[in-house]
Amino acid sequence: MSELIRIEVACALPQRQRVMAMQVAQGTTAEQAVRASGILAQFPIIDATALKLGIFSKAIKLDTVLREGDRVEIYRPLQADPKAVRRQRAEAGKGMSKGGSAE
Repeated sequence: MSELIRIEVACALPQRQRVMAMQVAQGTTAEQAVRASGILAQFPIIDATALKLGIFSKAIKLDTVLREGDRVEIYRPLQADPKAVRRQRAEAGKGMSKGGSAE
């Protein structure tokens, strides 16, 4: 019999979050754990064919073998390109600094 390890699978949307504690067999991959958790059924907005996963905020491959205490995080697609958002903020800030008052 294979040894069991304790892990968590987490998914968060702006309006709803879920962290599921579970035990899996040693040698279980991140993708296997996510699918076994049933969490994808609770978050139908997550595309199961294009999973992006991480462990404690570090991106991983789907075939990463889990270790005791890992928290597998399911990442959702970005709503906006972070570089474009920073660029827009910088442009907006330039307009305010050119003699315009912030009243």
